Amino acid sequence: MDRARHKDLIKEIRATGARVQPISDGDVQAAIACGFSGTGTHCLMGIGAAPEGVISAAALRALGGHFQGQLVYDPAVAQTSEWEGLTKEGNLARLAEMGITDPDRVYEADELACGENVVFAATGITDGLLFDGVKFEKDCTRTSSLVISTLDNTARFTTTVHIKDGAQSIALR
Repeated sequence: MDRARHKDLIKEIRATGARVQPISDGDVQAAIACGFSGTGTHCLMGIGAAPEGVISAAALRALGGHFQGQLVYDPAVAQTSEWEGLTKEGNLARLAEMGITDPDRVYEADELACGENVVFAATGITDGLLFDGVKFEKDCTRTSSLVISTLDNTARFTTTVHIKDGAQSIALR
């Protein structure tokens, strides 16, 4: 993500000769793009929210990709206004209340998405690497979705046309 907290990480990665493309939003879509060749996205690094991490882990597990995640509990590291008023000590106490005994543990995809079978589904809101965003047209709304499943080892990209009441005609594209 294109955030001040990632400035040093970006500098370190670029020093190795690797290219970095910071993104303003869409971290789940960028993570999933790592699981598909031809996207130009080979790795996603940085600090994001836990729900997005679990969602990304599920998609990458279903794709056979690699994922590692670690909790961030120090507001000085997270550097986000959402954590205003929180403390490292308070966050550690909250994690302990939830039964997390090793807050620095690194989690793998199969630990975060641990069922026998994993099904991931997402619909694009804004245009991105994998999805078109929602398109509002006169007689319909179009959405672009992806369903990935370990049940049958598939990744389905779909476009859905949601026809409005009283629609007169729907354009093919």
